[in-house]
This record gives sequence, C-alpha cells and structure tokens, in this order.
Amino acid sequence: MSSLVQTHSGSGPWYLADHAALDFINTVAQVDGQPHDFFQTDDDVKTWFIQAGLNGLSDSTEYESGALLQEARQLRETIRRLVLHKKNGERLHPEELNRYLALANSYKKLVTDEQGSLRITRIYANQTPAQWLEPMADLAASLLAEKDFNLVRECEHPECTLWFFDRTKAHRRRWCSMALCGNRAKVARFRQQQK
Repeated sequence: MSSLVQTHSGSGPWYLADHAALDFINTVAQVDGQPHDFFQTDDDVKTWFIQAGLNGLSDSTEYESGALLQEARQLRETIRRLVLHKKNGERLHPEELNRYLALANSYKKLVTDEQGSLRITRIYANQTPAQWLEPMADLAASLLAEKDFNLVRECEHPECTLWFFDRTKAHRRRWCSMALCGNRAKVARFRQQQK
C-alpha cells in the first residue's frame, strides 16, 4: 500500500503511510490548511476499507445509519492516541483497542485466483460495526507490538499531520509524500533563497 492513491478528486484520503493502520489515522488530514475528516458516512468507511485492500469483509449486513461511521471514528482516535503515546515513550493503555480485538470472529479460507495460484485469506464476521472494523484493530495491534517504532514517523512539514512507516532502505524518509509535502517544502525553500 505505498504510492499516492487518491479517492476524491483533488485530495485524499491518501494511502501513502506504508502501513494500513497509519493510513487509517491519516483519514483526518489537513486539506487547504484546515483539518478534514474523510469519513463522513458509513459508505466512506466501507470504501476506504475496500481501497485499502482489506477485503475479508462482506457487505451483506446492514447497520443503523451512522453506526459504522461512529465506530470507525472511535477506533481511529484510539489508534491515534496509542501511536502518539508509544512515540512519546509513554505507557500504553490498550483496553479500548482490546475491546475491538475481543469481538473478533474470523476464519481462514483457502482461495484460488484466476491463474490458479493458492493463497490463504481471512474472513471476518461483521454482525456489528465494531466487528466490521476488527481487521483494522488487528493491524494496529501488530503495528504497536511488532514493528520497529523508530520507523513510525510524522511528516516533517509543519502544516501536515500525516503519519508513515519508513520502509526506505536508508530509513531517512521525512515526508508523508514527495508529491504532497516534499515538493511544498522544496518550493518554500527555493522561494526563501530567492528573497
């Protein structure tokens, strides 16, 4: 899930963090200098999950309108808090994330693609909005417990709030994306030099 992918004409949400849990918290971002929440409806959440490649979910269960949106926003803020606490070296209180993990009901399924190759996928139950979000809770738990958190970074552009996982060979990535903040920083530096 690298490279810049845009789902709305013009801007975001972006899939550029190189980790889906960070892309998930990046669904609140600065757009035209203002904070913008890309999750406005249940369908926005479902579309984001599909575009993020989290396909083990069926779309057959209906929820009360806005219930999935509310749960997604709550989970997103839980993950954001945990990432911030871990980055700051603070003790984590994972109880809220564990609530989503405890609701998990999934199984593995062997599937073949059109070329006949085999792969294992995980199928998730989704009777409730919280269960529907469990794959993200699982990815967030993996990020927090298993990944090198020195490689989890916030974009260095002062007007950006996006996070990323630095998978570059030298581990010197500074920007959420060169196309977004890297170029803005270069232009600003050039203009400063011209003065």
